[in-house]
Amino acid sequence: MFYDFSKRIFDVVGSLIALIIFSPIMLLVALVIKLTSYGPIFYAPERVGKNGKLFRMYKFRSMYMYKIKNEQVHAEKYLEKDPQLKAKYQSNSYKLKDDPRVTFLGKFLRKFSLDELPQIVNILLGDMSLVGPRAYQQDELLHQQKVYPKTQKFVKIILEARPGASGPWQVSGRSFINFDKRVVMDAQYLKKRSILYDIVIIAKTPFAMISGKGAI
Repeated sequence: MFYDFSKRIFDVVGSLIALIIFSPIMLLVALVIKLTSYGPIFYAPERVGKNGKLFRMYKFRSMYMYKIKNEQVHAEKYLEKDPQLKAKYQSNSYKLKDDPRVTFLGKFLRKFSLDELPQIVNILLGDMSLVGPRAYQQDELLHQQKVYPKTQKFVKIILEARPGASGPWQVSGRSFINFDKRVVMDAQYLKKRSILYDIVIIAKTPFAMISGKGAI
């Protein structure tokens, strides 16, 4: 109980500080997105949160918009029109190297995790924490548990907590780490979680962002 309360205070204070620090960068990113590609500045996909509750995770849009049946849709839906690309996407832990849907600016934003900055708002709203398990797509969780049946017990553990903007896998290789290893890392984090451990992960996060290691 004390940990949950102190973590929430830590999240609110930390996200407010982050918002002050990163506001100029966020304004610049928003302006450049608007000037360089058609579509909205932000993208808010559904993700699975604490206790399996779905929430909208805010991100800067890093992909093109596509026209399908006279309707402009985000690139995520474009996968439904390209079965081969979708199969490759699913087989690679829901990531694509050299993803053709990503804009030129989007590649830069993703490399340095700048597209994730709007998640500060999710932290303030209580959907996410500064540090926690990865926030998964609902179909990704279902599909990957079929591919890796032994991960089901770990998924059950990580859904007991709020997902994090950063976490053990984010500072340890990101997309180089497959789903089966990733959920084990997140489950282990939750078993030994503490405010001190969160501070250690946060301290490692800027280096992970700057290095761009494992970014796709």
